[in-house]
Amino acid sequence: MKISVVGAGGNVGAAAALTIAQRDFAQEIVAIDLEIQRDDRTFNPAKGRALDQWQTAPIHLFDTRVHGTTDYAATRDSDICIITAGVPRRPGMSRDDLLSTNAEIVRPVAEKLAHYSPGTILLVVSNPLDAMTYVAYKASGLPAERVMGMAGLLDTARFRAFLAEELEVSPKDIQAQILGGHGDTMVPLPRYTTVAGIPVTQLISREKLDAIIERTKFGGGEFVGIMGTSAWYAPGAAAAQMAEAIALDQNRIFPCAAWLTGHYGLNDLFVGVPVKLGKGGIKQILELELDADEKALLETSAKDVRRSFEDLGRLMQF
Repeated sequence: MKISVVGAGGNVGAAAALTIAQRDFAQEIVAIDLEIQRDDRTFNPAKGRALDQWQTAPIHLFDTRVHGTTDYAATRDSDICIITAGVPRRPGMSRDDLLSTNAEIVRPVAEKLAHYSPGTILLVVSNPLDAMTYVAYKASGLPAERVMGMAGLLDTARFRAFLAEELEVSPKDIQAQILGGHGDTMVPLPRYTTVAGIPVTQLISREKLDAIIERTKFGGGEFVGIMGTSAWYAPGAAAAQMAEAIALDQNRIFPCAAWLTGHYGLNDLFVGVPVKLGKGGIKQILELELDADEKALLETSAKDVRRSFEDLGRLMQF
């Protein structure tokens, strides 16, 4: 199993690469990124981080070989490619502010990865997530089941972490689903959220639950406000978990950005929905029964995503 991580000189890509290495389900990780110029010197962040990560192998006890490069030819025959490349979110920026800049970055990346690994599966982490997944899909020419976005898994992780803190329970016992775009219009589903099989609505007041839902929706912005940049440990770990499910054919049910063709009444959009992940990528899109309020929220989120796609159509001539 060979996995390539683009943008591995940055925080999210580095976190994804190290998490995959520590889980030890891949034989090789290719960490790729651009060189940078500083003080009249040239540095190779991906190569340096990969070297540092490989030197943790005797400590963390993994065999996965990690090496860094700037050459896309090194990604040849990758089973899975993770795209984290792009400009990070800064204070005062919405995800949509990143649209044109990151589209120009993700498009050639996806083209190169598909050229060297036509059988690969693309897992997109770059923001704005749903739109960048669409860019990768169109640029790569790969089938829809082999292109997906890491969105809902991160959002549910935040939701579950906040609930675990409030309820003083283990996050291991919390399961949740979130639909919609990766952003402020995402749709957490309390009816499909449980703690050791117990509906969360039986364990917490509606007022506290609503507050946690709102915190989840703006979880990315909260981190930017604290750190001045986007999160990296949780996004990197979420991408690694998706890669593991695919590599080991685990048939895990995760929420992620998938190409919808009539599912939930939506067409020609990458939107967060629960899917079955395993060998070959997305094996199945699961359609949950939604009540009227949930449907309305999902439609609102989908409209927000579609606006981004329409803007992309003008910018990228898709």
